[in-house]
Amino acid sequence: MLDRRTFVRGSLVAVAGGIAMPNIFTRALHVAAADNVTDAGTRTLIVIQLAGGNDGLNTVVPYQDGVYLQARPTIGVKPDAALPLDDRLALHPNLKELKGIWDQGHLAIVESVGYDHPSLSHFQSMDIWQTADPTQGRRDGWLSKLVEGMVDSQGHPLGALALGADLPPALCCPPTPPPVVDRADRYRLLPDARHPQLTNSRDEALRRLYASYQAPAPYAALLEATSESAATSSTFLQQVATSYTPAATYPESTLANGLKLFAALINGGHGLRIGYVLLGGFDTHADQLQHQPQLFATLSSALGAFYADLAAKGKEGDVMVVTWSEFGRRVAENTSGGTDHGTAAPLFVLGGAVKGGLYGQPPDLQHLDDGNLRFAVDFRSVYASVLEQWLQADASAVLGQKFDQIPLLG
Repeated sequence: MLDRRTFVRGSLVAVAGGIAMPNIFTRALHVAAADNVTDAGTRTLIVIQLAGGNDGLNTVVPYQDGVYLQARPTIGVKPDAALPLDDRLALHPNLKELKGIWDQGHLAIVESVGYDHPSLSHFQSMDIWQTADPTQGRRDGWLSKLVEGMVDSQGHPLGALALGADLPPALCCPPTPPPVVDRADRYRLLPDARHPQLTNSRDEALRRLYASYQAPAPYAALLEATSESAATSSTFLQQVATSYTPAATYPESTLANGLKLFAALINGGHGLRIGYVLLGGFDTHADQLQHQPQLFATLSSALGAFYADLAAKGKEGDVMVVTWSEFGRRVAENTSGGTDHGTAAPLFVLGGAVKGGLYGQPPDLQHLDDGNLRFAVDFRSVYASVLEQWLQADASAVLGQKFDQIPLLG
């Protein structure tokens, strides 16, 4: 059982956009039957979702393949601009910070990731990736069992945090869902914009209302703990965010701000074990040359600062970052200067303990399936590798069956 001091020091209770108190109250009523706190040591998993279907061929580029250049005369990455990994593959030029992590030996690239009979629907494919179930029969997220283990007997969520407006399906839905924070500065009881002068009295009235509900009334103790925890954790999160001094310069982007908050929690020893954040905009049906390079610059610069920050404080070996997108794009460019929904694509795994290199099979442009790449690595193999090797969880129990693993750790 966690005592109150431990809870205040190491936990977060948060939701998006200024509705913290009612939602915390609702979640807190789902009292767990017994303590089931998972101890994963100091290891943290950060998941970055590249929403929209990232074009993998312009991410990890077969820059010496004439078929690639012929299929993409307009949007293809030219060989002299690419960042070579070896004599066959290169990174997009706007992924220079990731190339730096590759050069240090701590960026793993898993090629040709997908699944059998892939869906080209955004919603279906996202659901498949987030539940780890291509049959779409499973409703809970692939990380939900681990998140459920991070809740104490009073329903206080510990150790997992999602950034954004909604709970990612990958974390959904244990009896007590993990917290979701839109922005640290908005994680508080927001004032009424029409009557800002009443903010203090409004807050005090709410606290008196909670305090007036005394034992032996039902849930009285829970209400007291909920009110006190909400107020304390709100102050705690904002103090963490505002007092943190990073050892690297973060760019100005929502993704970078989110990763900086994760870094503050990790470096401060506040118990973060799973962090989740989304970067959208990858559905590049048109004008891909305008949009995808900007997204890559956002991703790479944010991850570069995050990794450098962790490394400067000796924490890079405690963190693994995994990226994913619901599908790749077709090999040939379309007439709108973009690419249409496709299939297999690469994903990144990085961290100080990660054994860098190329895994899986490079895309075979000579043997396509109706214009699409054939997958070589089941995405659940990546999940199983992360679960077993990094989070020290039983991957078969989480995923429902056994999958081959990739040796991600050095």
